Amino acid sequence: MRWDGLFDDLEAQAAALDVASRAGEVDERTRGEIGELTWHDRARAGLGGTVRLRIAGGVTLSGELLRVGPDWLLVGEAPDREVVVVTAAVLGVRGLGRYSAVPGTESVITARLGLRHALRGIARDRSVVRLHLLDGSTLDVTLDRVGADFVEAAVHAPGEARRRSEVREVELVPLAALAAVRRSV
Repeated sequence: MRWDGLFDDLEAQAAALDVASRAGEVDERTRGEIGELTWHDRARAGLGGTVRLRIAGGVTLSGELLRVGPDWLLVGEAPDREVVVVTAAVLGVRGLGRYSAVPGTESVITARLGLRHALRGIARDRSVVRLHLLDGSTLDVTLDRVGADFVEAAVHAPGEARRRSEVREVELVPLAALAAVRRSV
């Protein structure tokens, strides 16, 4: 009978060690998986939710996270206003849940639609936009052309359509200087 108690005790100790070992392994794997997540994956899981973004230049934007591109976010600030935010200009995001999208699960097309593609769509629409630059300054413009690393913008009065008579000047803005592009829909 003493032997049965001894073996029962040893089995209980072994089971406890096994449980502790598995828990440690699960914790280690969890840390490893979290270490592979990008904030892009976290943002993709927040699609449709309300976020608050702090971006370079002292600007804070709030609204519904509508799309996440490889280097940009689309935020609907109001029913009639959208903002394309350059991810490199984002200083902080609030409002994301605890979950993340699985890394590498975005569609091939979504993964390839970079900032230049989004800006070309705005240029094609001839939308009047406000460019928010990294230094905090703004420009009210219509995008004329989008190059490999710049936009060419016709500067005019806020809210005015691009007309030759309204254009004050044309300014080339490097993409690296952009923080956000706000437009009325």
